[in-house]
Amino acid sequence: MASKAIKANRKLLKQASGRIVLDKDNCLPHISLSMGCIDQKDIVDIEKVLKAIAKRYCVQELKVIGIRVGTNSVGEKVSVFQIEKTEPLQLLHEEVMRSLMPYFRYDVTAETVLSPPKAEESTLLWIRGYAEKAGFENFFPHITIGYGEIDNFSFPVKFAASRLALCHLGNHCTCRKVLVSAELKGRG
Repeated sequence: MASKAIKANRKLLKQASGRIVLDKDNCLPHISLSMGCIDQKDIVDIEKVLKAIAKRYCVQELKVIGIRVGTNSVGEKVSVFQIEKTEPLQLLHEEVMRSLMPYFRYDVTAETVLSPPKAEESTLLWIRGYAEKAGFENFFPHITIGYGEIDNFSFPVKFAASRLALCHLGNHCTCRKVLVSAELKGRG
């Protein structure tokens, strides 16, 4: 699935050069299950939490059901692969949210986001509002593929998630650096 997201991203880069450049090392295609600011001292504890959750969850039946084009807080078009919201995925999201909330703060600044490039205000607004706008009943599973509009893919596309990861976010809420990860049940 990562390869398909990167391929779609390359097509979008012709419309919005350099905004989000997905790859398998420095800007990972992903499904955000939770988001917030953490203290570096809590990474070891968060890794333990993620490993415990990963032992209990298996999400091998994921499906991209289409492309959805939305707008960010400043009116720019963003295309995402919309993931079917299944009960196992929803339960995993809720478990991650509940388990990580004690570690999260929402006082994000541009300096706390991995750069370059410097985080834009739309990125900071999304991180600050994630729990309210995208948590629990508002969870909208997706893989962001980039700025602009794209629509020439065949659906559905089935895939399996392999791991939970804590990532340092970059501009546009990209996963820029994996800090810790855990293999999901049934994988590895």
